[in-house]
Amino acid sequence: MLPLPPGVPTAVPVTYYLILSAILFVIGGAGFLYRKNIITVFMSIELMLNAVNLSFVAFAYKFNKADGHIYSFFVMVVAAAEAAVGLAIILTVFKNRQTLEIDDIDSMKL
Repeated sequence: MLPLPPGVPTAVPVTYYLILSAILFVIGGAGFLYRKNIITVFMSIELMLNAVNLSFVAFAYKFNKADGHIYSFFVMVVAAAEAAVGLAIILTVFKNRQTLEIDDIDSMKL
């Protein structure tokens, strides 16, 4: 492998990961606030959780600690449980209402 010229960084700065995490979180938040489809809102929440995971791992790398990786693991466990329960609720709503539009689902009554 060729040696790098002087002054070239050897690793991606943590700031880049945090900027990417913030961008992903904002996109997820915008999708959560402005979309009308339940599936899209659900995917936006998952995107926000993944943005938080990226921040945890970036800070864990920056401070050379394992805490961020452990927190990220727990967020993934919560996201998996949320995915299972959320998809079950979405399927039940679609079965009973024949729609996935949030505006059409105005009450919890059947």
